Amino acid sequence: MTRSPRNVMPLAHALFTGLRLSLAGVVHSPARTAASMALCAGLSLGAMAQPALPRLLIFGEQHDQPDQQRQVAETVQDLAASGRLAALVLEMAEAPFTTAGLARDAHDSQVRDALQWTGWPWHRYAHVVMNAVRAGVPVWGGNLPRAAMRSAMADERIGAELPEATRQRIAEAVRSGHCGLLPERQLPGMVRIQVARDQSMAKVADAAVHRAAPGSVVVLLAGAQHAARDRGVPLHLLASATWAGSDIRVVMFEQAEPALQADERRAAAVSAQPDYCAQLRQSMAAKSASIPAAASPAAPASAASAPARLPASAATTDGPAASGATR
Repeated sequence: MTRSPRNVMPLAHALFTGLRLSLAGVVHSPARTAASMALCAGLSLGAMAQPALPRLLIFGEQHDQPDQQRQVAETVQDLAASGRLAALVLEMAEAPFTTAGLARDAHDSQVRDALQWTGWPWHRYAHVVMNAVRAGVPVWGGNLPRAAMRSAMADERIGAELPEATRQRIAEAVRSGHCGLLPERQLPGMVRIQVARDQSMAKVADAAVHRAAPGSVVVLLAGAQHAARDRGVPLHLLASATWAGSDIRVVMFEQAEPALQADERRAAAVSAQPDYCAQLRQSMAAKSASIPAAASPAAPASAASAPARLPASAATTDGPAASGATR
């Protein structure tokens, strides 16, 4: 018997949350919604099952683009509403901090305290985080603790197992992410920190996935470089025999660098941002000009060798310093 539109629409709406993750392309357009509903039409209730989810859904974002965070927040809300979101892992909070144990109605300030949130603009990520908290889903900090960065920078074992080509890709991303102002002698240490961050997020995500109920999914939100299959978190997870390529789905946005490997790219509105690199160069030039001529010759060299200082969301390989405000 052919179903009437009146009977089909509620059914299509019920399946849309699951279908949006399994279909390729942009999920937020009216045409995409219509395509999802059309696919549902004609299926009988007995034949319909929720599509299989990956064990880990990774979003690779550009940190200064609000529409990307908005889309991730929507996905978190949809998955939580369907009861299939097991955990949310964030680059923006350090391991091992978590909201586990907080009440669903916890205040924003309690959530920030639990995650020891610092350095990242809360207003950009509040909806992502709070959509999980309100659903009773734990949020886990995944990033390398700040206290561990100095030792990571000096540990030559970190990243040594990676192919040389992979290390070179990471090095170029770090160089670009610091506006080309990072002294070359500091580059190996900064590459180790980047790899250590990937390893930390992979470890937290792995633990969350193995705690998750069958059929549920863990979402990881990180910068696009950290999310990329060819250099980031997936590379470290897939080094383990407990992971297969199909266990992971990497979603990026069209502004991400074309070379970054992902399973899906989604459209997102672009928000213009200031040129952080230009601001930094001006600041460094002003600082250099303020050094008295009679100062020790070592003073300008010391100033020139200082690492580039950018906002937390920009001084990464995925901020505007790396890809430009409109990419």
